[in-house]
This record gives sequence, structure tokens and C-alpha cells, in this order.
Amino acid sequence: MEISAKAVKELRDKTGAGMMDCKKALKESNGDLEKAAEWLRQKGIASAEKKAGRTAAEGIVDSYIHTGGRIGVLVEVNCETDFVAKRDEFRELARNVAMQVAACPNVEYVRVEDVPAEIAEREKAIEMGRDDLAGKPDAIKEKIVAGRIQKRIDELCLLSQPYIRDQSITVSELVKQAIAQLGENIQVRRFSRFVLGEGIEKEESNFAEEVAAQMGQK
Repeated sequence: MEISAKAVKELRDKTGAGMMDCKKALKESNGDLEKAAEWLRQKGIASAEKKAGRTAAEGIVDSYIHTGGRIGVLVEVNCETDFVAKRDEFRELARNVAMQVAACPNVEYVRVEDVPAEIAEREKAIEMGRDDLAGKPDAIKEKIVAGRIQKRIDELCLLSQPYIRDQSITVSELVKQAIAQLGENIQVRRFSRFVLGEGIEKEESNFAEEVAAQMGQK
């Protein structure tokens, strides 16, 4: 079927994919924009997985300060070349990742593999002792607990989070889309999240005592 330039442009604006890939996706999907976008997404994931083993030692450290200056994030995102590190699309990815971290207060690690084994063991001990599992066969209990632990670990990991600007994909899929678009391996290496006043024990002043003390000095 004939694919119009308008349809190609619309798909390109929606996905950020190259013109030829968009045209091929529309042909494969009989002109259906949503199906073509999904085709590109799957192609991007496959492409990203092939590049995952390549060294990514370039990149940028980017920051995001939330409105009001009460939350700040630093994030390091790596790619393979300085050329890609300077691309607007790469810098936009880094900024979006930093915003994601700012929006996810429970996130502590980049990926599931980064979660220490002792955390999984601690969560398992907590879950195994819950009242709603009492009396269930061990095999069923283990299966239920495994699911709960995986959910908890996913909550701790940045790449497992639904992307705040498009809940239909995860942050991991967002990165894979960028890999497909830019043609290099891209890795979120690390991040730090700063919350104003976090960890500071704020002094509780007793206004009545202060007034009484001041009056006694007069």
C-alpha cells in the first residue's frame, strides 16, 4: 500500500524514529499508526538488546531541580561516543531520567541487579510472617511471597518504573527507544536525589517558654 508523507511525519513525531523506519513500520502495519508505533517499539527493544554488551564510557551528568528548589537530582547517563553525548535527543533523555528520579521518592537503585541480596531476604522474612499466609501450603506461600518480593524490588528500581510521561512504557523501554534512535548503547549508570532538610533534626521551639523567659528578664 502507498504510505503518505503526512503519515510518516506523524509517526516520526510520535516516536522519534527515523523516516525509513517509520515508512517500513506503516507498511508492516497497513497504515495503522498505533500498530506501527508498537512495531517500532518492539524493533527498538530488539535493537537495544543487541547493543547492550558494548562499552558505554561517554555521556553526561545532568541535573534537575524541582520547582521551589526543594528536590534536586543528579544523574549520569552513558553512551558510546562524545558525538551522541552532544545530541539533543540524548540530553533530553538524561533530563527525563532525572525528572523521573525526582518524581519517585521510593527509588533507590538503577536496576534490579543492583539490589543487595540482603534486602530481598529481609523482604522475604517480612512477607513469610504475614497473617494472610497462615495455614497456606508452603509451595503456595513461596509463590505468593516471590511475587510480592518482585513487586517490592521493582518499586525500588528506576528502570522498572512506569515512565511518568507515558505510563504505557517503563523507564527501561524509554532508554531502549533512545538506543534504537541514536544507534548506540546507552546506560543509566547512577543517580543521587536530594531533598531539602532530609536527615536534619529540626529543633522544636516552645513558644510559651520563650515568651516566659523573655518576660522574666525584664
